[in-house]
Amino acid sequence: MANSEYFKGINKIPFEGSGSDNPFAFKYYNPDQIVAGKTMRDHFKFAIAYWHSFCGQGTDPFGAGTQNFPWDKATDPVQAARDKADAAFEFISKMGFDYYCFHDYDLVQEASTLVASEKRVIAITDYLKDKQAETGIKLLWGTANCFSNPRYMNGAATNPDFNIVAHAGAQVKIAIDATIALGGENYVFWGGREGYISLLNTDMGRELDHMARFLTMAKDYARSQGFKGTFFIEPKPMEPTKHQYDFDAATSIGFIQKYGLQDDFKLNIEVNHATLAQHTFEHELAVAANDGMLGSIDANRGDYQNGWDTDQFPNSIEEAARAMIVFLKAGGLQGGGVNFDAKIRRNSTDLEDLFFAHIGGADTFARGLIAADKIINDTSFSKIVDHRYDSFNQSKGRDFEEGKLQLADLYEFALNTNSIPPTSGKQERLENIINQNI
Repeated sequence: MANSEYFKGINKIPFEGSGSDNPFAFKYYNPDQIVAGKTMRDHFKFAIAYWHSFCGQGTDPFGAGTQNFPWDKATDPVQAARDKADAAFEFISKMGFDYYCFHDYDLVQEASTLVASEKRVIAITDYLKDKQAETGIKLLWGTANCFSNPRYMNGAATNPDFNIVAHAGAQVKIAIDATIALGGENYVFWGGREGYISLLNTDMGRELDHMARFLTMAKDYARSQGFKGTFFIEPKPMEPTKHQYDFDAATSIGFIQKYGLQDDFKLNIEVNHATLAQHTFEHELAVAANDGMLGSIDANRGDYQNGWDTDQFPNSIEEAARAMIVFLKAGGLQGGGVNFDAKIRRNSTDLEDLFFAHIGGADTFARGLIAADKIINDTSFSKIVDHRYDSFNQSKGRDFEEGKLQLADLYEFALNTNSIPPTSGKQERLENIINQNI
């Protein structure tokens, strides 16, 4: 259906192995390779972020864009959206990935009225249906951009003006309709401005109640339309707001459970958001996994010398391996996949740079997965960790875990324990095992 080839001279990216020098080839991501009982393709369900890859033009707070995309030439918004879709599906097909993700106004430019915007979204949704049928590419999740337009300067679901809340609800309905029409497997809520700039003019309790009511209404509507997928909340601590209500995984899980949303909602964990919250990626994955909330991943990284969301492509094999240890122990993701929510750098101005970035990101996650599987199963790593908790596998320790002891029992046990030898945590040994296997 494409009217032209945008990425000329670049064929479908093959897997050629670690010995290859071909920059347009995967060195470690082999979609058909079995790791821990599943193919890499099934483990990751790699997805392309529509917004960064096909909409982001290298702008930053201090300058205009540096990337001139050939699919941005049409002046008619719907035609421009079709051209962008042609480019997107060509790119995703050549990468050999199976999924994409979008915000509503990534797909097509927002119009001056809600009615006109909905007509544009419907038109591009119909076009994307044909693109999906033609290529076999699927929608991992959709969402609505309820943060960029100035109307959302004080939030969307948490806005103190009901008129804005209602507009956000209408926009989310349209985005949910598009997601369902395209067979989307999940739907995401990122509270980009759901928080506060100052507590002086904020009723936090009321805003949290409003956000819960809004999410419940969205969930109920989607279910009434036959949507069977999972809803994700994507934690982030701040930026653009001073404090966002979905600060981190633990905060988001507390919110989900407080408002009774746990049967429908899980978390979409982003690497860069984890580090902005002063956590590691593996920490956020572990918190989500411990509560059965590990739904999906946004793969990227930050620049650790600054404090904002740079959305760079992942390239740390150690970070990926540590994350994949948690990932595999948790049994993988619940409903979601690995979406490359990352953008090429402002000075990366060639279209081929999009390929290099995604190839590197996929290889990084593949190397992390391979290393994690070996670390868990073929080394002493798991035994060392398990050994730290041996005292809970016997006698009073087992009784404690099984709820058979009272505080007075701990007191009596401690009175009769005269010497407690230290047990080494073997941290350096575990770190060495990780390094030896990456």
